[in-house]
Amino acid sequence: MKSKRTRVVAILIVLAVAAVVWAERRHIHFDWRVFGQQLRMADWRRIALALGCIYAGYVVRSARWVWLMRHRKRMPSLSLLGTQVMGFTAVALIGRVADLVRPYLVAKKTALPLSSQIAVYVVERLFDAGSMALITSVVILVAPAGAVPHPEIMRRAAFWGLLLTVAGTLFLVAVRLWGGAVATTARRAFGVFSEGFGHAVEEKIRAFHSGLDTIRSLADFLVAAAYSLGMWVLIALSYLETMLAFTASPELAAMTPSKGVLMMVFSGGASVLQLPVLGWFTQVAFVAGALSKFFGVSPEAATGCAATLLLITFLGIVPIGLIWSRFEHISLRQVTEESEHAGVELTHHHNSVSEEAAG
Repeated sequence: MKSKRTRVVAILIVLAVAAVVWAERRHIHFDWRVFGQQLRMADWRRIALALGCIYAGYVVRSARWVWLMRHRKRMPSLSLLGTQVMGFTAVALIGRVADLVRPYLVAKKTALPLSSQIAVYVVERLFDAGSMALITSVVILVAPAGAVPHPEIMRRAAFWGLLLTVAGTLFLVAVRLWGGAVATTARRAFGVFSEGFGHAVEEKIRAFHSGLDTIRSLADFLVAAAYSLGMWVLIALSYLETMLAFTASPELAAMTPSKGVLMMVFSGGASVLQLPVLGWFTQVAFVAGALSKFFGVSPEAATGCAATLLLITFLGIVPIGLIWSRFEHISLRQVTEESEHAGVELTHHHNSVSEEAAG
């Protein structure tokens, strides 16, 4: 049911974007000949380097997952690389409904409970969000004058983003060390407004505390953070190299690390609600619009760069994922349906246990 609602929302967003483009079609001046020239004149060595950074990021992601689950089962650092590659291939081809494919495949490969791998997935996402926010905030704050558009707004946003990252890290530490006390305090605080809401918050915090069992020491946290920061530096470098590859565009050829990080954030926001195939075009339109609006890139160069970014950072893993799934005899569509069904069953089970405990 949740996936159906997500699809409906995503389709409505796509239709809204299409309606805006159709309404403004007469005001959009696009020269396909110039678009082709921008692609032909691109430095494909830089694009190859960008793709290499993305592939290296998957290797780091695999090693991080192995590290986060090592207290339950120790495995070689690259033993889960296939699950990561196939999981992201499923997301690229099928959409965000396939997000549970990675923990589902890991659970099947390691014979560990799905709930334990969903916990790893949640912690992984927290490290992703924190690392991305930290890199973005630091790069913008140390950027020289004129390096980013609307510098005052960007620096203020970066400052608050840095504070929120620190606050989130402290909250994570507090829940890991004193999860029960934090959950009880939250229930009492929110219970003043609604007793049911207070219990719901308590339940979520306790579940979060259980998931954080993957981090049992400062060393666990620091190694996972190092993996995460290293991976997001590689991704940011991939964005920068791809934009610098468009040498025929003065604006793109002069891109700076701070602008590259901003485009990584814009692109990440555009991919939150990802529809299969159709969502690729909306993401290209969104990123191209951001390049034109914020950095003054011509529509042809912006569209070429946005399409290349999609191919490198999002779809570049698809050929390898399809080949890998063929060797593993795995149907990505079937495993997506299985993982979604298993996730729903797990949620129902947790809800039943919580109701019995409350009763």
